[in-house]
Amino acid sequence: MEGTIEQATKTSAAQGAAPGNAQRILVLTGRYGTPAVLVLLLIGFTAANPQTFLTGQNLLNILNQSATLAIVAGGLTLPLVAGKFDLSFAAVVSLSGILAVGFLERSGLPWFAAILLALVAAGFIGLVNGFLVAHLRIDPIVATLGTSTMLLGINYAYSNGTPITLQAGPFTEVARASVLGIPAPVILAVIVLGGLWVALNFTLLGHHMQAVGANQVAARMAGVRVARITVTAFIVCGLCAGLAGIVLSARIGSGQVTAGDGYLLNAFAAVFLGASVLRDGDFHILGSLVGVLIVTVTFNGLSLLGAESYVQFLFQGGILVAATALSSTSRRMLLASARR
Repeated sequence: MEGTIEQATKTSAAQGAAPGNAQRILVLTGRYGTPAVLVLLLIGFTAANPQTFLTGQNLLNILNQSATLAIVAGGLTLPLVAGKFDLSFAAVVSLSGILAVGFLERSGLPWFAAILLALVAAGFIGLVNGFLVAHLRIDPIVATLGTSTMLLGINYAYSNGTPITLQAGPFTEVARASVLGIPAPVILAVIVLGGLWVALNFTLLGHHMQAVGANQVAARMAGVRVARITVTAFIVCGLCAGLAGIVLSARIGSGQVTAGDGYLLNAFAAVFLGASVLRDGDFHILGSLVGVLIVTVTFNGLSLLGAESYVQFLFQGGILVAATALSSTSRRMLLASARR
């Protein structure tokens, strides 16, 4: 893709200065339009609410609010890189939180054992999703929608449809702690996203995952174990969703059936918003992080302005549509120029 864009830019530059300038504008718009939206949001909310929005405390709040979504979106990025969709991660967020709290309060397990078992359950769900998609060849949307529905039933069965209250203890203290003023969930999110970024960009697994997403047939012919890569992507997505659910339950002090519902749209919005950051429609960790910040800054800024909930959702959906449309339009125009 990048080679095509560079070729288009060189071709138009050879035809004259004006087309070359137009191509450069398209490249800049496609690659930097989404970060520009984030900057404009920061400027706009600061101007609208200068005494509250751009303060150290509120910026920490934004980062803290972004932490769990960033972990979820980072995990979701991997199946999308491999060319697959996962619609079950929101239910995994809820289930892992319920299980962790339930193991603590109902079974009396130590907090580290409860966390470990909840993560094992989340990873197993990812394994099941990967098996259904890679080995049984079920469409990923159908497969993960089915597992999501079953997980909802498991959530209700285990919790009886009511929140499981978490008593104060080491579990909640760790999630609400801070290091040098930085909340622990933010530090955890940085570690997770950093690890995923390294894995995708500097390991054989990451290169194979990108190859599978680009062309599954060509990847298989090149010796890539497509099924194994696909299963791994789903497992990582499940583990990240599970970790986010555990952190969320510790922060809110309970495990709830609906705790992960809001992450479904927000995570997809963040990842698709980030697909145009510095690249041309490719999913990647840095882009997902920028998308997460856009989503969180939007909700935070509108909340400080006292906007109704429906306004927040309208604004968020509008940003997603506008940013994606701008990026895709730029790419189409560049590819059309390359063919001429």
